[in-house]
Amino acid sequence: MGLKYQNILVAIDGSKEAEWAFKKSIEIAKRNNAKLLLAHVIDTRTFAMVEAYDRNIGEKADIFATELLRDYQDQAIDGGVSDVQYEIEFGSPKVRIPKDIAKKYNVDLIICGATGMNAVERFFIGSVSEHITRYAPCDVLVVRTEKDS
Repeated sequence: MGLKYQNILVAIDGSKEAEWAFKKSIEIAKRNNAKLLLAHVIDTRTFAMVEAYDRNIGEKADIFATELLRDYQDQAIDGGVSDVQYEIEFGSPKVRIPKDIAKKYNVDLIICGATGMNAVERFFIGSVSEHITRYAPCDVLVVRTEKDS
């Protein structure tokens, strides 16, 4: 019968690449009759600096993430995926997604967008998708195009 995925995690960060990854994840989840987990990690390092000026930045990030993931959850259900959950965590996305969330939900496929960073940024911080690929306990699909799967 071939390989079947049961628990698919799609990393959502609000980028267009993550949206392409999400759209492909719907089709892959339907084909595999899999559960779909939408995961967003609020990168605490990015707003640590801003927090000095805006105390509510963490709360705002959480509200934004919740609205985004609920919208994606509705789209996935409307698209024919029967079991769609979402998870919002705080921390480093490149660590939390492959090491914590994937293990917690027994994920067997992670789908993420190729992050649009230039060579200098990648050299210093490494892309999230690169880290996920390196540390994931399962298969990883890095989406680079909008083309249908």
